[in-house]
Amino acid sequence: MSTRKPTLFFGEIMLRFSPPNREVLLQSGRLDVWAAGAEANVACGLARLDHPTRMVTALPDNPLGDAAVRHLRALGVDTSLVERRPGRMGTYFVTPGAGLRATDVIYDRAHSVFADAPPESWDWDRILDGAGRLHLSGITPAIGPNGTKAALAAADAASSRGVPISFDGNWRGKLWEAWDGKPRETLSQLVAQADILFGNHRDVALLLGGDFSGEGEHRRREAAEAAFKAFPKLRLMASTARHVEDSDHHRLSARIDTPERGFQTEEIMLSGIVDRIGAGDSFAAGVLHGLLEDMPIEEVARTGLALTALKHSLPGDASMFTRRDLAAFLEGGLDVRR
Repeated sequence: MSTRKPTLFFGEIMLRFSPPNREVLLQSGRLDVWAAGAEANVACGLARLDHPTRMVTALPDNPLGDAAVRHLRALGVDTSLVERRPGRMGTYFVTPGAGLRATDVIYDRAHSVFADAPPESWDWDRILDGAGRLHLSGITPAIGPNGTKAALAAADAASSRGVPISFDGNWRGKLWEAWDGKPRETLSQLVAQADILFGNHRDVALLLGGDFSGEGEHRRREAAEAAFKAFPKLRLMASTARHVEDSDHHRLSARIDTPERGFQTEEIMLSGIVDRIGAGDSFAAGVLHGLLEDMPIEEVARTGLALTALKHSLPGDASMFTRRDLAAFLEGGLDVRR
């Protein structure tokens, strides 16, 4: 049992529905279902790597909420801070891509118990007691005014208590467009309190209101240097670079930047992709794992890349992989393991 303080994850858990066998939505009238959400996915991935994690969310007090709690517990996530309230559970529908058909996502999450939770209902003194880190993402403020206020309050409370914050940009244009939010202003306030940012040059361009002139690694380094200058608390940025050839073949690399230097892995080819949704969350879990294990940034980048590569091989949003699986992947063992 780890003696480390738990990493807290604050965000919404929803039900994800997807048609089987790469069908289009409701082609056969069948749907596979998983409990999922960006922050919960990272919590599950990190828990599977033997780190203490704790989920902070609100779920409906009904069998759907029960199923989500069981999902978290089965993967080793502490659910003691999950609140149960009357109301509905948000959903989303993912139609997986195939060939030259892109993956498509439809949200149905308005007025969920999490989205409608009053910002003042979260007791951050109690929630943050004993926490080692708070992980947030840009999805929570994107869901509406309550989410924005709650995310900002969580970050303020963590900062005032000296609890470090990691933040994943997780840009969700469809959510921001549904209401009159102020994404640049809100996300900038959150990033300003984080020491770790999961994001790339596009995220930084959104925050700072300008593009970057370089190409490839040079552009990413230029963006990182701009972010470190604009947000003095930041000490590390982590990102991936993905080149999509078709739905089954992607080339992927990982990058870590610090104020002093950057490192980018070689590209790997992902083929026979089963499900790419949640891959970024697996990358975040791999990076946090590497940092918790005090790995050098080169190894942190390779570990994040390994976990996200593995995630592409299974359906659903969350990584199910262990340290043993990571070690086997990094050793290059692709043959049958007996």
